[in-house]
Amino acid sequence: MGQAARDAAELLGQARRVVIFTGAGMSAESGVPTFRDALTGLWRQFDAQALATPDAFRADPALVWGWYEWRRATVRQARPNAGHVAVAAIEARVPSSVLVTQNVDDLHERAGSAAPVHLHGSLFAPHCSGCAQPAPVPDLTEEPAEGRRIPPPRCARCSAAVRPGVVWFGEALPTEALEAAVEAASTCDLLLTVGTSGLVYPAAEIPQVAARLGAAVIQVNPEETPLDRVADVNLRGPAARVLPALVDAAWDRPHGA
Repeated sequence: MGQAARDAAELLGQARRVVIFTGAGMSAESGVPTFRDALTGLWRQFDAQALATPDAFRADPALVWGWYEWRRATVRQARPNAGHVAVAAIEARVPSSVLVTQNVDDLHERAGSAAPVHLHGSLFAPHCSGCAQPAPVPDLTEEPAEGRRIPPPRCARCSAAVRPGVVWFGEALPTEALEAAVEAASTCDLLLTVGTSGLVYPAAEIPQVAARLGAAVIQVNPEETPLDRVADVNLRGPAARVLPALVDAAWDRPHGA
């Protein structure tokens, strides 16, 4: 074990209030395509960013709903990886921990995390485009043979179209989720950032809030990111390999080691 890994294990083992902040790199290790890599097969001719807007949904709700149903089906075929399991283990070991994720999948929940803060919403939390009433998650179906379009369900309360429960370009992050993330980052003694580029704001501000207020920051990422200069320790490598080793080293070391 190198010095950086030893330092990270010591910080984690001593922490009492931990924030785990995860991004697309963690889900990519489970085979979930990152947003701009997600258009395959029937969807190759479309611009992901053009589909992920309120204007696109108003113009062609069946096209946008069909794409997000395809994305949800893709996520359902994926499985949590060892990194997701390690995050749940940290939460179990440190009761005063908060998981904040930029991912819109449910892999953290399926790995055992009870209540992730979803900064960018969730594929599994659709709601009405009119009155914002939460809507049931539709049963998964195969992509229709005739093409990409799937008409969205209608709201049981007001009959408006149900929309995907994700944050689209041009929309603000959910106020409650953002406030919870900032509060957690403001009061933690350790923030562990995993698989995020540090480029997407305002989410990328969360590790910087923790650092400014005196928390230690550990970054797990195969590549250099803008968060390198914020982190006290940078661990290079995939989350599925680095996080389980970090958890083992933090709490399974011989006494006094």
